[in-house]
Amino acid sequence: MQEVEHRLGVRVFERTTRRVRLTRDGEELVAVARRVLDEFDAALRHVEGYLQGSRGAVSIAALPSLAAVLLPEVLATFRGERPDVSVQVRDGLSQEVLALVSSGAVDLAVTVTATVPDGLAVQHIAVDRFSCLVPDQHRFVAQDEVHWHELAGEDFVAFDASSSIRAYVDRTLRDLGVELGAVTEARNVGAVAGLASAGLGVTVAPGLVVPMMSFAPLHIRPLVSPVVERDICVIHDPRRPLSRAALALQELLLGAGGLALRPPRDVRWVERAARPGTGRVTPRGVAPGRG
Repeated sequence: MQEVEHRLGVRVFERTTRRVRLTRDGEELVAVARRVLDEFDAALRHVEGYLQGSRGAVSIAALPSLAAVLLPEVLATFRGERPDVSVQVRDGLSQEVLALVSSGAVDLAVTVTATVPDGLAVQHIAVDRFSCLVPDQHRFVAQDEVHWHELAGEDFVAFDASSSIRAYVDRTLRDLGVELGAVTEARNVGAVAGLASAGLGVTVAPGLVVPMMSFAPLHIRPLVSPVVERDICVIHDPRRPLSRAALALQELLLGAGGLALRPPRDVRWVERAARPGTGRVTPRGVAPGRG
């Protein structure tokens, strides 16, 4: 106390032979000291919670369709288990999502991609199937399903080349030797749905994108011969250790198939067994002979 008094240049205590009591300056010092101790205790509790995975922050990048359709139930479950962990979702195109996780800007990424940068850990968590979306009055409305070869000569509304969907569709049509009619391109999911519903052509979309097009009066018909599916993956950089909270979210994504989470139509969770590790991912792409 004498050192404190010497440093501050004030008396903290009034001392007599019979008692010691705080001065007015001393009372102010004690109030400040109590606030500092309370803040220190709160900081320790926060660090303890962070180490246990019950506090802190998690960031995840995802394709827009995955952020809007696949992740919400998972993140709601996560928030219910860890209400004090903040979650940031950054949506973007496939290459943008990969860049975010590669640079360390996010903890995890959920995306669809044929290959990923070397060294990233990749695990499949879900699969979605492609369907044909058809405007009113189109002849496909009367069918229960559509064969890919039936798209020959059809006017078509396509996602532009920046979309991960386009690669799957183009490859399937090319492998089958199918040539479309007049093609109208758009980047945004809503724009594709609106253009198709206006009669500019049929379109093709995977299961996790279809719910985002539900505002438009389009009829959904499964595409067969072949059935084409995409692998949905969770990706992280093993060179950057994940926090307890991020690990908990990753585990929740990997185990989502065992939870009571209902995926949308034409989407299914993948069982935890037999998932690839690091390096390249082989997409489902075309599945000849199925359907």
